[in-house]
Amino acid sequence: MKSTSRLRKQQRIVVKIGSNVLTTSNGLNLRVIQSVSRQISILMEKGIEVVLVSSGAMAAGQKKIGMDSRPDEIPKRQAIAAVGQAGLILEYEKAFETYGKKVAQILLTHDDLRHRRRYLNSRNTLCTLLEWGVLPIVNENDTVMVEEIEFGDNDNLAAMITLLMDADMCINLTDIDGLYSKDPRVNEDAELISDVTAITRTLEKIAGDIPGALGRGGMKSKIKAAKKLMRAGIPMVIAGGDQKDVLLRLLEGERLGTYFIPRRERLSSRKCWIAFTMKEEGALYLDDGAANAIRRKGKSLLPIGVVKVKGDFNIGACVVFYDASEAEIGRGLVNYSAADIRKIAGLKTQEIEHHLGYKPYDEIIHRDHMAVIEH
Repeated sequence: MKSTSRLRKQQRIVVKIGSNVLTTSNGLNLRVIQSVSRQISILMEKGIEVVLVSSGAMAAGQKKIGMDSRPDEIPKRQAIAAVGQAGLILEYEKAFETYGKKVAQILLTHDDLRHRRRYLNSRNTLCTLLEWGVLPIVNENDTVMVEEIEFGDNDNLAAMITLLMDADMCINLTDIDGLYSKDPRVNEDAELISDVTAITRTLEKIAGDIPGALGRGGMKSKIKAAKKLMRAGIPMVIAGGDQKDVLLRLLEGERLGTYFIPRRERLSSRKCWIAFTMKEEGALYLDDGAANAIRRKGKSLLPIGVVKVKGDFNIGACVVFYDASEAEIGRGLVNYSAADIRKIAGLKTQEIEHHLGYKPYDEIIHRDHMAVIEH
């Protein structure tokens, strides 16, 4: 299916707009905020549900405080975010009020989405806002984040919100018109890559050579976000946020930017949570028989297929599992601790009780609690 036809069928989208688009040397770019607000308002009038993931708080705060560069110290970065977030949401509120739309501020940490109950609470709140016709504006809660719970960048946050909301597409607006073969800001011969079907090492290398200026991510983080969504079966577009009516043109099917074509099979919301939101606590290495049974036959993981266990984790932990060549197959929630899996690895199901003294489950990971994420 062509990308243009996919774009016309979106009913719920996540729009991410980066710091480089939203800010200027004098602070927030009010012209861009006004333009994006107008476009999103038009989409909402057409019945399209929109969640906006907006960067810009730290960049705006940095300009407002008068700092030439972003400090390394976490308390100072948190304080800058607090200053900038207030001004950012105020400007959005004023802009959307022009078009008769209300906005709501949602600040999240990774920890909010890692725990299932809080994950569902976040989803319910966002869904309620959409039902009310209110635009949710999401940002990372920089004022309380620490290294263990930070998303790392709003590209990753946008991908996770897309998964959380079962959105049909993620549109990532940046200061570059898409993914190029080289950094177009310094290379005149750089060529736009219109469609991406797989995230290869070559592509990751290209993205790594195109840094961001104000944001934390740059093109590399956008590629990581696209890879996550492609594996989940959801398309993503990287496009220039300063292009005239970029959102309206994209949703009308015009080819702009770079379109990341997803896998055909879409993962369920719960499996997306397992695969891309939970923190992995260990790893399992499987033999060819187990890898094939999971990939080709839709089977659960039994003890007999486990060759090696890495890490120290408890029952219910999320672990990643690999085939014999150490290629990642997927992730899942284990029914046994790492210590017990080491005792029963390679054994038949009927031998579990003899070696452990109990057998609550036949499977180490049941198929219902497993997400196969190969693209």
